[in-house]
Amino acid sequence: MWRWWWLLLPAVAFGAEPRLQLALQNGQENQLLILSQNQQLAQQPLPATLTTPLGSVWKLLVYAYLVDTQHNEPDYLCDGSQPQEEVYCCEVGKKIARDRALVQSCSLYFSPERLQLDPQQWARYWQRQQTPGWLQDLTQLQPGTQVPVAQLLGVLAALPAQQQARNVLLDVLLPADGKLIGALGSRLRIKTWSWRDEQDPERRLGGFAGWLMDGTPLWGQAAGTSKTVLHNYANVLNSVLPQAQPVDPLGCVVVKMFDRYPIVAVRRSGEKTLIKPGVLQGKYQVEFSNGNHQVIESQGELFLRENAGQLILTARLEREEYVARVLQREAAAQPIEAAKALAVAIRTYLLQNATREGECLMISDSSASQRVAPSPATAAAREVAAWSADLVLAGATVNYHLDRAGTNRLSWQQAVSQAGQGVRYDAILAQAYPRANLGRWDRPEILCQPIPEAEAWLASRQKRWRETLDVQPGYEALRQFTVCRLLSGKPHVDRMYSRIYVRDFYSLQDRLDLAHEYLHLAFAAHPNGQDEEFVERLARYLLLE
Repeated sequence: MWRWWWLLLPAVAFGAEPRLQLALQNGQENQLLILSQNQQLAQQPLPATLTTPLGSVWKLLVYAYLVDTQHNEPDYLCDGSQPQEEVYCCEVGKKIARDRALVQSCSLYFSPERLQLDPQQWARYWQRQQTPGWLQDLTQLQPGTQVPVAQLLGVLAALPAQQQARNVLLDVLLPADGKLIGALGSRLRIKTWSWRDEQDPERRLGGFAGWLMDGTPLWGQAAGTSKTVLHNYANVLNSVLPQAQPVDPLGCVVVKMFDRYPIVAVRRSGEKTLIKPGVLQGKYQVEFSNGNHQVIESQGELFLRENAGQLILTARLEREEYVARVLQREAAAQPIEAAKALAVAIRTYLLQNATREGECLMISDSSASQRVAPSPATAAAREVAAWSADLVLAGATVNYHLDRAGTNRLSWQQAVSQAGQGVRYDAILAQAYPRANLGRWDRPEILCQPIPEAEAWLASRQKRWRETLDVQPGYEALRQFTVCRLLSGKPHVDRMYSRIYVRDFYSLQDRLDLAHEYLHLAFAAHPNGQDEEFVERLARYLLLE
């Protein structure tokens, strides 16, 4: 059941205020929402006459075709012949594969000419899918092709290979700066697009098309590029999008319940008769060898069996239900930002420590690992888990504790305190796991390759530079930082994670870059930190004079 809290206003002219048009399916109807950067302005049925340029969404349609037809095309090699296009693909001499090409919007990869797509085969394929005529015509697969938004939503709702595309497109929200994943979690699985306004060629339009995590199709458009549109409207999108639960039939977890407490009897609540092994439905009382009792509730996910005279209780849960039950048992669903942070840590711990049993993961319910609520998770715990579904940490071994923080160990009590101070979940995680970054479950990628020698050198130089830097307005010595190896682009800093990205450590230029970027972080709370001339001059003085 969808829940909508709309401020219903008549369709009026909104003047020059920036706004986002957001279309999505609500049951059997398509709705159009008008959003400012702060709130919803109006809601109405989606007009059949509203059209959109395909923009880069044509690449998503080719992607689905390639996956569903089991196409075996080669990776695209960036040879430097088309530098303006290859900037979205890869560096000269390197290759890009299909999934990454979709996320980075590499047009050259999906070019029908490169893929040698046959127009007649293409037409027959999409005719079988009963799609609109524009999708059956390969020549219409152009960014400037105008299509009805309602038809595009219909295509997305039935698009082949949708689950794989949704998994891959989570990466669109996962750039290193963390702004989108911090505001939206994993709720959107979208292909972004930018194009010129047909009525005003000097004006750019940007937007996205794709799904919520449960497969609900949606489309959005506003003035600007896709990047600026997402950043400008991320907070309001998070507030108006309906809650959706993840759909992943293979994401199952088998849990050995009460692993350290031998079970001697299981009875229905209020009854004396022992139950026989099998699937459990309803409320029960579990009796342990130490004399304790525990009330449990099952909706068919708990299974009692006997092995060598020992009663064993197992649960077969969907992955996000498992995360919600651990959150419920180990902590709470409030405060929300602390709960989001712990949900990511719980999911990461599962990924790092569970074993594989067939198509499912297997883990014990134990204080030595993660304790699991023996009853269905509350709605609040499920919403927290769903909001961050598929998000894990890469680059660190993850642990957590009720009240003891440590290296790569989140303290729940500290997270609660941070959330009370307005700290967002991704910043809470960054402080607990400084060398880790958010990634997706099926392909967590480490974005920081530490350079320990550079960190040690910079730590020693901090002491030597103290006399010079302490008198500078706005300077604050860094208590915690990480130096990461730069794989491409220019040296820079990530303020949220207190990271410095440099190419190397051994040459004079490398150390100048390191000192320069350190000063950007150390002066982050002062205008001097944005003054490139000041930072460069000071870095050279510290290192050379």
